[in-house]
Amino acid sequence: MKVAVVGAGIAGLAAAWELQRSGGIDVTVLEAERRAGGVIVTERPDGFIVEGGPDGFLVSEPELPALAEELGIGQHVVRQEARGTAVWTGTALEPIEEGRAAHLLGIDASSADVKAGFRSFANGMGEPVAALAGRLAGSLRFAQGVAGLVRHGPRWHVAITGGSAHDVDGVILAVPAYSAGRLLESVGVTYARELAEVVYVPSITVSLAYRADQMESRLEGAGFVVYHGAQHAAPPTLRACTFASQKFPGRAPAGHVLLRAYLASTDDDPSQLAHTELARILSIRGDPLWSRVFYWNRGLPRYLAHHAEHVAAVRRRLSRLPPLAIAGAGYDGAGVSACVRSGRAAAVLIAQAMAH
Repeated sequence: MKVAVVGAGIAGLAAAWELQRSGGIDVTVLEAERRAGGVIVTERPDGFIVEGGPDGFLVSEPELPALAEELGIGQHVVRQEARGTAVWTGTALEPIEEGRAAHLLGIDASSADVKAGFRSFANGMGEPVAALAGRLAGSLRFAQGVAGLVRHGPRWHVAITGGSAHDVDGVILAVPAYSAGRLLESVGVTYARELAEVVYVPSITVSLAYRADQMESRLEGAGFVVYHGAQHAAPPTLRACTFASQKFPGRAPAGHVLLRAYLASTDDDPSQLAHTELARILSIRGDPLWSRVFYWNRGLPRYLAHHAEHVAAVRRRLSRLPPLAIAGAGYDGAGVSACVRSGRAAAVLIAQAMAH
């Protein structure tokens, strides 16, 4: 029995891993890009650990530690070190409750969960991606974007951009909702158009490295958010900053500081803008040693009204077709843990459907 998993983000990788563990299924993972991980990107310049996307997951979420144990990297899970968040009012940094900071940033989590803290991996969030990719190496096919999906009796014909194709018994679409929606609409799935309308908010992250002696004031806590108050004619471009080298261990060499700024879309140079704002707020002397910008033209999804009902309706429709499932941030929650959970659930569903 053959299954194609479309998308090698963490949801697709988790789905493929679950199918591989179930045995008896030949899994192929089709990824349009030339790397796995999707929005999870970890780089290691000059002894720093730089995250382009998510930098951790909630302590209350068991999915990633469980996955890490299966992959043999359970001992690499690390806990958040610095705690506490501030808000920049425009004139000063004032401490606020961590749950409130999460709310201001649009993080979908309870205050209790946020207060319990976050975890990550010793080598960054790319570590479980690399471990999964290693275990699935024989199944991964990069630069294979899916152009179409056609039902052939009890099976699926998956057309690849450029002309090749895969004929399979089951499909998991672990791609953003706007991509999955188009594919599902082409096979007549009701409500697929609503999935295609899920909004993915653009964002920019900028990581900046400094020597510790460039900091004229002590960094307190894990970071700060920026208050969008009446004193601003328009919302500020700088939305938040994480003190990355304080939040998790090993993010910067001794005697150095790593900051991570979150920016709204801007036509200006994100590196210069982030440094200028952070230097003003944190009293930083001199230029950064280096900076790294990550552009997310379609970042985190924001669910529209009745999203859960639309997803449930789509899944009911899928249950009447040859084995076909959806997984990822566009459907069941945007966090990394939610994506792992969604991918594994899709794999279980497909495996059960194929067993009958």
